[in-house]
Amino acid sequence: MPAHHDIAAETELWNTYAASAFKNDMEPVFRWTQYADHGPGPELLGDPRSVLEIGCGTGRALAHLARQGVAARGVDLSPVMVEKAAARWTGNGAEFVCAEVLDHLNADPDTYDAVYSVFGAAWFTDPGRLFPLVRRRLNPGGVFVFSQPPAIPGAYGPQGMYKGGFAGRALFTYRYSYRPTVWERLLTRAGFATAHARVLDAPQPGHIGTLLVHAVAGPDA
Repeated sequence: MPAHHDIAAETELWNTYAASAFKNDMEPVFRWTQYADHGPGPELLGDPRSVLEIGCGTGRALAHLARQGVAARGVDLSPVMVEKAAARWTGNGAEFVCAEVLDHLNADPDTYDAVYSVFGAAWFTDPGRLFPLVRRRLNPGGVFVFSQPPAIPGAYGPQGMYKGGFAGRALFTYRYSYRPTVWERLLTRAGFATAHARVLDAPQPGHIGTLLVHAVAGPDA
């Protein structure tokens, strides 16, 4: 049964997160994992001329791509985060849109060579609704790549997650966790020609790894 998302409440949650996560002195950087100088980089996107990041957060990855000459657009639910990111990075050519991701993908007339998410909207949005919309927004042969923490063994599907600890105002959202083979099946069912999901080990044994998922649209986007 799909989780019921309260968009107004989730907006408040991500606004609160934005206030603590955004640093004015941060620099552009692109990485898929939660560990610095670890794992692959933007080469997983191929050589795109245009990208859309869903759940773009601080915008550091978009700023990195924009500096390389890529037409880079990001969408995020938090108006606080979008305002901060636009003020910090728009001079690099990156564009930021404040919207709920499903609404944006439904309304957006543009298509892209790559859509990606780094611990972003692909983690917090029902894949049964998200993946077909991403597929529609990709150019022929375009790629969809996302990363997030791997599922805790035995804990699969939509799961509630509190933010900011377990005392005080109840700010929560839902995240989606599956085994790699299930992610692959969800993507091919949504119309992707190929899908490959794996868990990249952390740089230190016994630490949390990173789920990396790469899917390719067929010739007819």
